[in-house]
Amino acid sequence: MPMDLDAVDRHILTLLQTDAELSTAEIADRVGLSQAPCWRRIRRMEEAGIIRMHATLLDRKKLGLNVLIFAHVKLAAHGRENLPAFEDTVRRFPEVLECYTLLGATDYILKVVTKDVESYERFFREHLSQLPAVQETNSAIALSEIKNTTALPLSLLG
Repeated sequence: MPMDLDAVDRHILTLLQTDAELSTAEIADRVGLSQAPCWRRIRRMEEAGIIRMHATLLDRKKLGLNVLIFAHVKLAAHGRENLPAFEDTVRRFPEVLECYTLLGATDYILKVVTKDVESYERFFREHLSQLPAVQETNSAIALSEIKNTTALPLSLLG
């Protein structure tokens, strides 16, 4: 069940989504609280799991990870062992940034990043296509990035 968040909580979360390096004092000042109550609110949201972690976002292209692929994977069989075995294996691939189970013709979509198309081809041939449960994979290379955000739309909460 979702935790009730008031406007101050949502403001704190918005600030943290924008810049996780803000100090509690800076956040408190911006939301109109003293430091201790602000810290308690942040701590409460961490304990509730609303704030999962504080992370640094890296620019993949500046690091030479220039190719972003969305791989649609269909499994041959949906037996009890196939789904968890596939998911456990996918979690171990560093190239896979995200993996989601889907309803419909495709069972999973994977967000994969590599240096170049050749690197993806190696990943596909040596790893993804070798998984025993995989029947079919359709890959789509992202040509350009229109929107990429990690910020959740907190305005939808109320």
